[in-house]
Amino acid sequence: MNRKEIARNFLKLAASGHSHEAFRLHVSPKFKHHNSHFKGDAETLMLAMEESARTNPNKIFKIHHILEDGNLVAVHSHLKQSPTDIGFAVVHILKFKDDKIVELWDLGQPIPKDIINENGMF
Repeated sequence: MNRKEIARNFLKLAASGHSHEAFRLHVSPKFKHHNSHFKGDAETLMLAMEESARTNPNKIFKIHHILEDGNLVAVHSHLKQSPTDIGFAVVHILKFKDDKIVELWDLGQPIPKDIINENGMF
């Protein structure tokens, strides 16, 4: 798999409740992340992803764009906690070393009910 495919597979596995497998397959032992809501280690984030999948079993995660620049991959997605949820626009930035994810940033913006911009968020 190339880095874009690894990023896609990692995020899809994590969103669908398979975070242990996602981390086992794709994350470096030296992994760190920058989500301000959790400690910066792999175990904490993996368990939070697992809990989110358990709490929201009908979660929908749709990837719209994947960009690669050197050792960085950016993924622009639509995340809905349930089919009726409006959701969030999310960007994950994954840093790679030797085809393993070593660092992760995630940024989210709630999708407003009444979008002013006629182009939408995707």
